[in-house]
Amino acid sequence: MSKFIALLGEYTPTFPPHASTNAAIEHSRSLLGADIAVNWVSTENIEPKLFERYSGIWVAPGSPYKSMEKTLWAIRYARENNIPCFGTCGGFQHIVIEYARNVLGFKDAQHAEYDPYSSKLFISQLACSLAGRELQLSLVPGSQVAAIYGCLSATEHYYCNFGVNPDCIRELKQGPLSISGADIEGEVRVIEYPGHPFYIGTLFVPQTRSKPETPHPLVTAFLGAVVGRAA
Repeated sequence: MSKFIALLGEYTPTFPPHASTNAAIEHSRSLLGADIAVNWVSTENIEPKLFERYSGIWVAPGSPYKSMEKTLWAIRYARENNIPCFGTCGGFQHIVIEYARNVLGFKDAQHAEYDPYSSKLFISQLACSLAGRELQLSLVPGSQVAAIYGCLSATEHYYCNFGVNPDCIRELKQGPLSISGADIEGEVRVIEYPGHPFYIGTLFVPQTRSKPETPHPLVTAFLGAVVGRAA
């Protein structure tokens, strides 16, 4: 029986991170030998019945999304109901916003891509764009992400112009969410939710480094969590 994953985002075949997402899933699916089906779901089509069909969500790159609010609802539902949730690039950014609003209580937490003049920007435009850059990543010992990689450092590719607002890092650390990875400049690049089967956000796009012979470990771990939950 197939397990289903919803790829939340506005799918564009010519957008490299979207093509890489499809390919990376196929690489990991083949490695696991798992019967997993994936569908792209536009954020404007997210509805309460989403999780009646899907056993996991991957919040994909390519924001702004058509519906920020529906995307945040799906992320919150996955967080509160132990449903595997993976967010890369724009997905990472929206995981931060959902957490700031619904766990930390900052109901006005905002993303600069939607409202650049908001008084509480948890996601702001980066002073230096990361699009097209590869940076070394340092992982926190004992974190879920470090266990998945099997090491404490990696090199990853970025495709974004927005990230965690440095002015909000103190607030971000006030709750249970863990900052489990940073780049060489010390900026937040990986987050995870302790005690959750798989709730990980990366500002980088790991799918672009996946290869048929070497599937990316984060993608493989995500698919493995979906299979485990469905079982």
